[in-house]
Amino acid sequence: MKKDERQLLIREIIQHEKLSTQKDIQDRLEQRGAGVTQTTLSRDLREIGLIKVKEKGGLYYKLADEPDRTDIFRLIAQYAQVVSRAEFTLVVRTELGEAAILANAVDEILDDQILGTVAGANTLLIVCKDQEVAQTVQQTILQHSSH
Repeated sequence: MKKDERQLLIREIIQHEKLSTQKDIQDRLEQRGAGVTQTTLSRDLREIGLIKVKEKGGLYYKLADEPDRTDIFRLIAQYAQVVSRAEFTLVVRTELGEAAILANAVDEILDDQILGTVAGANTLLIVCKDQEVAQTVQQTILQHSSH
């Protein structure tokens, strides 16, 4: 698994689970077929910008920008209707006038995974770095879409 894909997977894991140790994260990656060394994981966590925060029950890893990410995922859920993939590109259908809003959200949250976005009136084109990243991004969008 490539670094970008692995880091996207780490972000996804952290958003959905309260994990308190690197070993916990490493175990989740292993369960998903993305085993890494402790050194690689430490580097990934630093690059992603994970922080430990105190919450009820202990210290847990969180994304430093998690509140903004929550808003962005809310936008994705609100605007994405259909997501299609061809090779390393994604086409996302929205209601009329909403593609640009979604493009801004995707640019912000997936900046390190994509080459860019182009928005029309109701269609968003997302150009990913490669086919594997496109598949991961598609799954991420579908996971948060309410359609």
